[in-house]
Amino acid sequence: MPTPLLRPIFLWACLLSFAWQAHSQTATVFGKITDSKGPLPGVTVHLEKTNKGAYANSTGNYTLTVAPGSYTISVSHIGYAAQHKNITLVAGQQLELNFALSESGTMNELVVLGSRNLPRTQTETPVPVDVIDVKRIVSDAPQVTINQILNYVAPSFSSGTQTVADGTDHIDPASLRGLGPDQVLVLVNGKRRHNTALVNVNGTFGRGAVGTDMNAIPTAAIDRIEILRDGAAAQYGSDAIAGVINIILKSTVNRLSVNVTTGANVTPKAGNNIDGQTVQTAVNYGLPLGDKGGYINVGGSFDYRNYTNRSGPWVGPIYRTYPGGIDKTDSFLVANRITRNDIRMRAGQSKLRSSQVFMNASMPLQNGAEIYAFGGLGYRNGEAAGVYRLPNDSRNIIDIYPLGFLPEIHSDIYDRSLAMGIRGHLGAWKVDLSNAWGQNEFKFTVANSLNASMGKSSPTTFTAGGPVFTQNTTNLDFSRRLETLSGLDISFGAEHRFERYKLIPGSENSYTDYGRASQIGVDGQGNPILVPDPQGPINTKFGPDGTPRAGGAQVFPGFRPENAVDATRSAIATYVDAELNFNSRFLIGAAARFENYNDFGSTLTGKLTTRYKLSEQFALRGSASTGFRAPSLHQRFFSNTATLFVDGQPYEVGTFTNDSRPAQLLGIPKLKPEKSKSMSAGLTGQFGKFSLTVDGYFTRIDDRVVYTDQFSGSNAPNASPTDKEIYQLLQQANANRAAFFANAINSETKGIDLVLSYATRAGAGNFRADLAATVSNTQQVGPVKASPKLAGKENIYFSRASRIYLERSVPNEKVNLTLSYTLGKFNAFVRNVYFGSVEEATVDPNFYQTYDPKVVTDVAIGYKLIKALKISIGSNNLFDIYPDKVNNPNNTTNNQFLYSRRATQFGFNGRFLFARLELNL
Repeated sequence: MPTPLLRPIFLWACLLSFAWQAHSQTATVFGKITDSKGPLPGVTVHLEKTNKGAYANSTGNYTLTVAPGSYTISVSHIGYAAQHKNITLVAGQQLELNFALSESGTMNELVVLGSRNLPRTQTETPVPVDVIDVKRIVSDAPQVTINQILNYVAPSFSSGTQTVADGTDHIDPASLRGLGPDQVLVLVNGKRRHNTALVNVNGTFGRGAVGTDMNAIPTAAIDRIEILRDGAAAQYGSDAIAGVINIILKSTVNRLSVNVTTGANVTPKAGNNIDGQTVQTAVNYGLPLGDKGGYINVGGSFDYRNYTNRSGPWVGPIYRTYPGGIDKTDSFLVANRITRNDIRMRAGQSKLRSSQVFMNASMPLQNGAEIYAFGGLGYRNGEAAGVYRLPNDSRNIIDIYPLGFLPEIHSDIYDRSLAMGIRGHLGAWKVDLSNAWGQNEFKFTVANSLNASMGKSSPTTFTAGGPVFTQNTTNLDFSRRLETLSGLDISFGAEHRFERYKLIPGSENSYTDYGRASQIGVDGQGNPILVPDPQGPINTKFGPDGTPRAGGAQVFPGFRPENAVDATRSAIATYVDAELNFNSRFLIGAAARFENYNDFGSTLTGKLTTRYKLSEQFALRGSASTGFRAPSLHQRFFSNTATLFVDGQPYEVGTFTNDSRPAQLLGIPKLKPEKSKSMSAGLTGQFGKFSLTVDGYFTRIDDRVVYTDQFSGSNAPNASPTDKEIYQLLQQANANRAAFFANAINSETKGIDLVLSYATRAGAGNFRADLAATVSNTQQVGPVKASPKLAGKENIYFSRASRIYLERSVPNEKVNLTLSYTLGKFNAFVRNVYFGSVEEATVDPNFYQTYDPKVVTDVAIGYKLIKALKISIGSNNLFDIYPDKVNNPNNTTNNQFLYSRRATQFGFNGRFLFARLELNL
């Protein structure tokens, strides 16, 4: 582990002496909270109209120490009906209050995200926060991974499975409020989670961004997810421009849950009408530690997902004979007893095998302190395919693959994390010292491929290397409440973050072009004397059509030694956060954060929030903030050559760092931080059995980091010296085009979110309805920020295709209506999700296309065979809805991409049928 991980040990040891001091003029409320199965941990206990609160521990017990007086105590937990009791306390009194909660209810859970102080309900927070009951959703809904669950539940969240996008096929890029994957911060139990090692450089949404792999956390370990839909960089640090997602782990004990879900895509567009077979086995169990409420909870899952394929049979010539390139496809197919349907890609979701385990633990100490720890291990093996290499292609060796081949990219993804801390009281202050370490590692293997420059001696499997990202974050946080006016809550703290990014090169044969040479002279007859030179300018090996044999592993050349990097950086930050309750109606908050990066300098960000209660039912709220995001180490140091598609045509594109020679020749400037300004305003309401939130927002980001389009050099006699040098540098990298990361544009995002919930008793059962909607718009503002050397090439620096990826590749409108009903042992679930239109990311006017909105319907029916055993059946996309097909056949890569691979709407896998068995003991 990196050295910074060891630094907090001394402080942890010192804080073991925390002492909690009880005052004589106080009273104590204590008790136990249960449900039908026994003790219920994690329940929020709150004294209304105060900031006093507590959480039930693993045995369901809670304790509150308060000043004498009259109060209303409320108890709530996601998925349960809240309870309220009026109490009057005198000095020295110890009052026992036990609660038995019943399932269902309004789900207006108390949340702490967005405030470092005590919890409030969702309708009383000064910023919008969604609470997603993962336990309930994985019982009812077809989706089993975090990204897909949130994509169908939270309208402001977008994520889609990508296809033919290298490693991005196995890491689903995610968006909040239409911003990028690297502009949302992910927390686990309130602590920063590390990013993935992968940077998305292929043609997908989130192009050029580095996100967080939330799917590495098994849903079996998750209690709920809180989504803060507001800029929060001043509170939580860099990356929180769009908002924050906080994943809260389970803390239950002596409860075993086993969930087995199996299903497949059953649709006429699949081979034999079925593919995408899926099985997930998820298990969770917790054990008490000691007799004071300590616990360790462990959740894990094993997932199997088969690929889907929605490509069509290859059109156009499959086999040619030379000279002349005569089309002999028909006789070739007959001779080999195959059809055009045997020559095709895999356009759909990739094949996955994964297993992950997460633990969450707490051990109470004396005087009210506790030591806590959580973390996990995950492994995922992904298998994605590229474009089919035809038999006569110069990239194929017909002696190895007589029928051509479909190259595959295999990803071995390792995810490791561990967070530890101690929290308690130091006098009147709450103190929390923690350290969170995480690492994500990608190892690429290219299979069913070859290095054409090696001829018949080429292997068919290559080790291609890959990136590793490590992050270590140490936090020390203080908070307390002062009895000023109706209460002043103050928090402050400090953070140290260490990051390390490594690129490990692949084997030599995965990247080398053995068909190149350099000339060292001429012989007596005037013929050139050539010596083998993988970076030489002369091609010596050619395919049947006369074009040079390609070097490196087909579909994904390995990382080269010159790509290898081992870069580190550190950042320190301090913050202060305060909320003042002028009275029971009016609240105002302010936060400021200073951050210093050793590679990008310092910044100061701030945030103001307010909430005013118009009545006991309605409130107005608003916020204004500034934000900051330092370019990731990946964006600074990633370099490689890979096959990327531009309007259906494959190119070998080299990604070069901003301090490389090609970048200098083109005038690509060094990276600098993104800076943002955000505002939001909203209305909340709680009236009868309805709860309502409506929030509008605006975010401007200056100097946004993008991944440029592809530049190319030239070797023509009349080419400029600069273009000739770029051409030679690209040849040395086995590339014919170049791309970079750059602060190319400014952008503005504006939109409105609505959430309306209703819950009631209906007959002998419980009925619940949730309507959630978002309408947003992101657009580039101002000119492209190109250097003078790039004058006239702005459309390459940031093209129309890049703009569409930014503005219109995910739906700007999304509406979710979910209805559920529970009656005894029976439950039913129906959900309709409206996905708005998206556009094709292209620079060719012939390929411009808008894909119409669609509605996808999910249904599920469940029945408890016995109290502990439940069976469910249902469907995602019950009516087998697909996006619009690509209009122009020339934009389908020979009939392979029948549906757009650039636009992320809801995928194109069709109907998914599932069955689920749940055991709860």
